[in-house]
Amino acid sequence: VIYWIFCFCSLVCLITVAEFAEWLGLMHYMEVLMMITSIEYTAPISDENVTVTDTKFNNVPARLYMPRKQSSGLKRAVIYIHGGGWCVGGSAMEPYDLLSRWTANKLNAVVVSVEYRLAPMYHFPVQFEDVYTVVKFFLQNSVLVQYGVDPNRICISGDSAGGNLAAAVAQQLLDDLEVKVKLKIQALLYPALQTLDLDLPSYKDNENKPILPKSLMVRFWSEYFTTDVSLQEAMASNKHVPAESSHLFRFVNWSNLLPEKFKKDHVYASPIYGSSMLGKKYPGFLDPRAAPLLVEDTKLLGLPVTYVLTCQHDVLRDDGIMYVSRLREVGIEVIHDHIEDAIHGVLMFITSPTDLALGHRVANKYIEWLNINL
Repeated sequence: VIYWIFCFCSLVCLITVAEFAEWLGLMHYMEVLMMITSIEYTAPISDENVTVTDTKFNNVPARLYMPRKQSSGLKRAVIYIHGGGWCVGGSAMEPYDLLSRWTANKLNAVVVSVEYRLAPMYHFPVQFEDVYTVVKFFLQNSVLVQYGVDPNRICISGDSAGGNLAAAVAQQLLDDLEVKVKLKIQALLYPALQTLDLDLPSYKDNENKPILPKSLMVRFWSEYFTTDVSLQEAMASNKHVPAESSHLFRFVNWSNLLPEKFKKDHVYASPIYGSSMLGKKYPGFLDPRAAPLLVEDTKLLGLPVTYVLTCQHDVLRDDGIMYVSRLREVGIEVIHDHIEDAIHGVLMFITSPTDLALGHRVANKYIEWLNINL
């Protein structure tokens, strides 16, 4: 109960301050959120288990975690992509730093945590391109040799918006003939995967839940593509997809893709189409690099073994579940870990003042799965 009260009160205060500052014209909404999240910045301090450095891979910043434990063979590697709605957050935030340290130490693995550029200063596809640049650079044999990494034991992982970017990058790599090294596994932690239907059962059930209410998720999605409020307003009413893109809705038809227990009493309704102008001005929201659920089934073939973590009290719950269904339909091995008592961002609750047993439990499940499958 204390956990829920703290989350709710923190969210209300955070959003109120951001909205008020933007209304006064003092700063952009996301700049306020970024100021607050920057409080959690932690320096790249090495410890007895892991050497931590801030570096760059092909000119894109990243935080590198090198385990100190001696081993006779090559090491595993995890490329991690932080969440924050493509607008806030960073690899140096204390919870992300701690999660990467745990991963490096417990798996004796090299961890690369990508520091991609953020909206509203940078819009899609910049975030995707930054992550893709790091991944493609790291997967070069010469780089893997430099860091002592086994080319057959590499994972890409990310949470929320980072899960979105991880899924999109994994798909893109399948078509990149320049990349010879294949990912062994991918781990998608409560990922955002589609832009078409922002009125899924999970959006309705969790519209005002802590951490990520529907209004904030809509704001994150729209800011990813533009500061033009017309897209945000259209997304908020779920009338942003032009009729000429109607064929894409089959990829996110939750009536076919969700198990019965997640449908509850919800009834699927045909989409209401929006202005063609929005699709032409901001085609990014119809691009699979921004919405990985929008690819044809053939584009899912060849993806690695996949771990998907979803939370019951999360607007993004159904995105992850629908991806699980689609991947399984084409024969991809998927492990779906659904946490009934968690809200969005549960992996952030591993440091003070929200150092909770639930956060540690979920983090341990994730790292244990990596250890077994990587």
